[in-house]
Amino acid sequence: MNDAHGHRTVGADARQFRTVGADARQFRTVGAEARQFRTVGAVARLADVSVRTLHHYDAVGLVVPSGRTGAGYRTYSDDDVERLFAVLAYRELGFPLDEIRTILDDPDADALTHLRRQRDLLAERIDHLHAMATAVDTLIEERTMGNEVTPEQLREIWGDDWAGEKYEDEARERWGDTDAWAQSRERTARFTAEDWTAVKVESETLEADLAAAMAAGVRPGDPAANALAERHRLSIDRFYDCDHAMQVCVSAMYVTDERFRAHYDERAEGLAQWLVDVIAANAAEHGG
Repeated sequence: MNDAHGHRTVGADARQFRTVGADARQFRTVGAEARQFRTVGAVARLADVSVRTLHHYDAVGLVVPSGRTGAGYRTYSDDDVERLFAVLAYRELGFPLDEIRTILDDPDADALTHLRRQRDLLAERIDHLHAMATAVDTLIEERTMGNEVTPEQLREIWGDDWAGEKYEDEARERWGDTDAWAQSRERTARFTAEDWTAVKVESETLEADLAAAMAAGVRPGDPAANALAERHRLSIDRFYDCDHAMQVCVSAMYVTDERFRAHYDERAEGLAQWLVDVIAANAAEHGG
């Protein structure tokens, strides 16, 4: 969808990055003498978010207005507004609020550091999305023509990231007599091309978010890390029942099997071990 100026937007979140009218002009300040404080309503219009959202960010300590009017109303400085837009950028990238606060409160990272980090993350996400869009277009074409898509075809469509039957014989030998193997075979037998597409998208997004969290200094046991561990567990649970103890067992392969370690460490050096530690810490909190 295009806005009134012909700029392409994606979903409701994209509206957060459009500024219009007087509020936008006010934001273009030069030098300390031009800095000013804005009311909650003015900032809400400037960032195209609700006043309720601003109040929530204030309540959780994410974006706290630093000024007050003579009547006692809280107001936002230019620095507060800059932090708000940084929050919105990280939200667009899929970061949870707890993670964003950890990132922005890093004393060694200034505004320029955050902008460069966001640019790198966006470029990485764009590359992944372009590749996946091409794969999805291919699948749409196949489905439109009424063609069934085999695992071999899926592997070809998705490229090198598609596991397909690459480790089928080894997996069968290692787990062929387990309930998890039986469940996985039963569930994946019913998967459609759309299901496999969803698996691919979720996997790419999760791995990108894991790498970003590690780079941001999120530590095992942090709320943000635990949330990522739960997303990882649920990604396995799609194939077979996976409690926290099972997740810990599965994750051990990420460091003991060089192929798994290489897969994660290729995305971010040290990610395999970090993920294992994150899963273990989260499992400990759940008695796993």
